Amino acid sequence: MISRAIRILAVSAALGAAALAQTAGQDVKRAGNDTKDAAKSTGRAVKKGTTTAGKKVKQGTHSAAQSVANKTK
Repeated sequence: MISRAIRILAVSAALGAAALAQTAGQDVKRAGNDTKDAAKSTGRAVKKGTTTAGKKVKQGTHSAAQSVANKTK
């Protein structure tokens, strides 16, 4: 009777450890995917900011060139 209880306890502990290991692996995978998604999002934001800044510089340069051209006529 005691040996049966010990076997049941041992099997339960083994199954519990396997379930815990699987959950930890899933957590690591999810963390990796979240990091990947955050990096993609950051990259898109940087691209948008860089594009906007480039356009504003172009507009400012064009405006300054027009002002100089008008003053030198």
